[in-house]
Amino acid sequence: MRVGVTGSSGLIGRSLVRALSARGDQVVRFVRPGTTAPGGAVVRWDPATRDVDENDLRQAGPLDAIVNLAGTGMGDRRWTAARREAIVRSRLAATGLVVEIIERLPGGLTALVNASAVGYYGSHPAAAVDETSPTGTDFLASVCRQWEDAANQAQRFGTRVALLRSGVVQSAAGGALARQLPLFRRGLGGTLGSGHQWVSLISLTDEVRAIEWILDTDQAGPHNLVAPTAATNADLTASLAHALGRRAALRVPAVALDVALGRGLSRQAVLASQRAQPRRLLEEGFTFQHPDVTAIVAAALAS
Repeated sequence: MRVGVTGSSGLIGRSLVRALSARGDQVVRFVRPGTTAPGGAVVRWDPATRDVDENDLRQAGPLDAIVNLAGTGMGDRRWTAARREAIVRSRLAATGLVVEIIERLPGGLTALVNASAVGYYGSHPAAAVDETSPTGTDFLASVCRQWEDAANQAQRFGTRVALLRSGVVQSAAGGALARQLPLFRRGLGGTLGSGHQWVSLISLTDEVRAIEWILDTDQAGPHNLVAPTAATNADLTASLAHALGRRAALRVPAVALDVALGRGLSRQAVLASQRAQPRRLLEEGFTFQHPDVTAIVAAALAS
């Protein structure tokens, strides 16, 4: 299979490129102009200006699928008005340019596998959600809804579109866990807020395996990329502390998170309660290597 990957320098993108290459797929990385990329085919593009190097695209040859993971980080800065705009704009610009590229490809494209997030559902303190659940009403839900709508435009050209509603990907190499680990290793970790909020977790290994599964099995539509066994923030805190052999008796009050991160990021992401279930993946026969928080933490710390 020949697969284009955007966002290939991110945590998930790097792992996906390695995994696809290791199994013999030909990977074409979409990179920003001036990016120093390792060997292999690349297509230089700039979603902000809607530019793509047509010569690179021709030299890359036909593609069977594109996995679009491009977008500004959601949780690494306070959500100022400018940051919110950048979060939305980066996703719509990248996805819109991918759809334009699909329209121009001489042979079309069989599949677009596009990133999204379980933030699509908003916060649900009690009820579990799956792919049949309605969208939420907060900022993250709006971002995901617009992102998915942009990706679905590729259906006009006969392209199969699958949507990756990912949970919180756990890896010591990056993301939320990498920011927490230094504190936990010093015995300064603790629960966030009440700790009762549900957290939809998935190991980096299973995230990549699920993307490969969706590519290989011709699946379309939304898929929740989350482990099947639910966990709370308190469960995650306890598992991390146990795995590291450290205490985690501290508690970070919600108000402290509001001050440190801004109320938007704090309440809609860090303290949001989302018990997403991977109904589609389970129905389709996907098996998780790391189905619960204990296995996810062990895999993350071993990576």
